[in-house]
Amino acid sequence: MTALSILHLLPTPPMEMTEGKVYFHGKDLGLLSETEWQGLRGPQIGMVFQEPTSSLNPVIPVGDQITEVLRTHTHLSDGEINSKIVSLLGEVGLPDPPRIMRQYPHQLSGGMCQRVMIAMAVACGPALLIADEPTTALDVTVQTQILDLLFRMTEEHRLSVLFITHNLKIVRGHADRVAILYLGLVVEEGAPDAIFDHPQHPYTEGLLAALPEVSQKGKDLFNITGTVPTPYEALHGCAFANRCPRVEERCRLENPKLDELTKGHKARCFYPSKR
Repeated sequence: MTALSILHLLPTPPMEMTEGKVYFHGKDLGLLSETEWQGLRGPQIGMVFQEPTSSLNPVIPVGDQITEVLRTHTHLSDGEINSKIVSLLGEVGLPDPPRIMRQYPHQLSGGMCQRVMIAMAVACGPALLIADEPTTALDVTVQTQILDLLFRMTEEHRLSVLFITHNLKIVRGHADRVAILYLGLVVEEGAPDAIFDHPQHPYTEGLLAALPEVSQKGKDLFNITGTVPTPYEALHGCAFANRCPRVEERCRLENPKLDELTKGHKARCFYPSKR
């Protein structure tokens, strides 16, 4: 939802943004016209979606799909576009780019489709790349390859990345800043070392405790008790109160603010960790 909201891609109706603002390069994205959005998506903000096979058009060769992006947002000639696509597909590690260009998504593996999506996302040289759980549908070996590729490409193309994931181990190795969300709210925010070494919110502590470690072999994995409230439940206090081991009466009545506990480290909790 966050990624789709940023790019103004929420299906309306039934969805709409009712509050909050998103700024990019000083512009309030909520005020842009559809014409202005066409100049923003692709040239300035690229996106790698969660399901590569469903994000690509199944009845159009992948080369034609990248061609459409470049033809819409650049002034390259047909010959230049063809050379650009061959270069991009080679850059993302796909063998024999001219052959890949002629193939349809169903003829490629999930990992190959995701490489095509990354090539398409960076084709126009955006300043920001949004990666929405880009390895969820891939097996573990391919996940590692795609992540290595993604972060290498962002460094080479000098992109900022908004990376959305459930895999906290990826976060520690690659992020400059981390935001932990629960029920759509940021409950903790800070540098990776602060989040991982000194978590302040009980939800963050629970997530880190649940990470499997080799040293825990043969032991039960930690789990956060309770269940996530549904969107239809009326919450009067902290959203995490019904699952929190440190809950107090105040937590059930008041909604805590995201307060800065130490420089650059924020948490939405009345009773943050004392560590």
